[in-house]
Amino acid sequence: MATTAPNQDVAQELFVTGLKNAHGVEHQALALIDRQLDHLANYPEVSEQLRMHRNETEQQISRIDEILSGFDARPSALKDLGLSLSGNMAALAHVFAPDEILKNSFANYAFENFEIASYTGLLTLADLGGYTNQQALLRESLSEEQRMAAWVIENIPALTRKYAGLRAAGETASH
Repeated sequence: MATTAPNQDVAQELFVTGLKNAHGVEHQALALIDRQLDHLANYPEVSEQLRMHRNETEQQISRIDEILSGFDARPSALKDLGLSLSGNMAALAHVFAPDEILKNSFANYAFENFEIASYTGLLTLADLGGYTNQQALLRESLSEEQRMAAWVIENIPALTRKYAGLRAAGETASH
């Protein structure tokens, strides 16, 4: 199946829409992180990592804002609000689970991979549109998401062991 490259107007429209979507996803990430930070008394290593990634997420939002401004575009307040609310709801869904830390870790890994896919798509759209100046900013965000996903998956065994040990000792282990 042969494909044709989009014309410049279509390439720009797709790229800007993708940036607005990514902006909303990063706001969703902030909401997810903020809700989890309230529930990590037994897991300071997770708290520390989430705080660091929260700072990265704020920088990712700034990078997207910078790219959007170069196209005289702004983020979608509606997407930002909607995804932020859905992030809050997703995090709250695990609050009452006895294995909240595990469920959040699994969800975090999935979410980080969603963001990795999003930035990979944006880089492809930037390539199609010839937006080489924006690629470095997107690669920086992609790299941060890849590092966070790697940290989460590498730490699931230790978190699971810690959770199981706390439960076995009769302590509150969920958070």
